[in-house]
Amino acid sequence: MRPDRPFVLALLLAASAVHAQLAPLDPDWREVEAPPAPAFSLDGLIPLETPRSTLRFGVAPASVSLGTDGIVRYVVVATGPSGAVNALYEGIRCNSGEYKVYARHNPGSGWVIAKDPQWLPLQAATMHRHALAIARTGACVGHGTATSAAKIVSDLRSPVARFDRPQ
Repeated sequence: MRPDRPFVLALLLAASAVHAQLAPLDPDWREVEAPPAPAFSLDGLIPLETPRSTLRFGVAPASVSLGTDGIVRYVVVATGPSGAVNALYEGIRCNSGEYKVYARHNPGSGWVIAKDPQWLPLQAATMHRHALAIARTGACVGHGTATSAAKIVSDLRSPVARFDRPQ
């Protein structure tokens, strides 16, 4: 059976539109130097839904920031089944669908800065599904960034999936 030409054309146009949305809005965009990892508290964490994970994740609301470069930065706390607690200082670049880990916090040793952190696709984040959850429920609106840190925190507290890329 031969595919219908209008269907194929529509599919190609849709694919090119998706590709165009993934491209950086500004070809001269540069990330500003990330501020140092902020202090965080285990009190008042905003829980995240992360199916298929044995860890529980929560965002430290006071750590959420929106940089002049459009990067949403935050601390996410992971609690294991045994009660072990670790934290990550991360950033999400909504318009490109990427995340980056800036530092890891271990009890007793504090923040350890990541060596040569790289932007990674949110869709490939099998070990970092929480980053995709943050993007979808608070940080990103469509393929753009939310308007303020306060709005991101509010949206994380009352999540509605707004990030329309498939999982």
